[in-house]
Amino acid sequence: MSRLRVGVLVSGRGSNLESLVQAAKDPLYPARVVVVCANRECPALEIAKKAGITRRLFPLAKYADREARDRAMAQILLEHDVELVVCAGYDAILERPFTRRFKGRIINIHPSLLPEFAGTMDAVAMALEAGVAETGCTVHIVTDDIDAGPILAQRRVEVRPDDTVESLRQRIQAEEHSLLPDLVKGIAGQPLPLPLPR
Repeated sequence: MSRLRVGVLVSGRGSNLESLVQAAKDPLYPARVVVVCANRECPALEIAKKAGITRRLFPLAKYADREARDRAMAQILLEHDVELVVCAGYDAILERPFTRRFKGRIINIHPSLLPEFAGTMDAVAMALEAGVAETGCTVHIVTDDIDAGPILAQRRVEVRPDDTVESLRQRIQAEEHSLLPDLVKGIAGQPLPLPLPR
């Protein structure tokens, strides 16, 4: 079985990366992570190391600008024959040369029911402050417009009266950790690139 070759972009703890690594331990799972790219030192890189996955670090200070950094990152992904790019807690905006090079092949997981609380890394706190009855997580295709690409799937999470940012984040992440591997599994059975509206 030919498995979909996935590259994962990370900035933080790497819990969604871990969910993909665990899913791929099943020999029948149709995708595998072949390279992990980070924009800073972070615990996610250790997850990649322990799993024996190639990892690369792209600190912005090493490059002339964000576009140069993204071009270098794209080159590594291409060298590893990456077919699908997954942004899993990646906190930098991808520049247009990158999004166009992998058009229809980049997905992102965001901790809200988009389009609510788009364009921020503080979506969980914002949901709590807004007093909404429910929030959740969304996987969408990455385009040039931040958190505005076509939505592929969502999971809903009730906001409880006694929730803190951390308790709500934990429940959202629990949904993310099943949603993301399920969605990647589904994408592995489809032709790429994924269709985008004109």
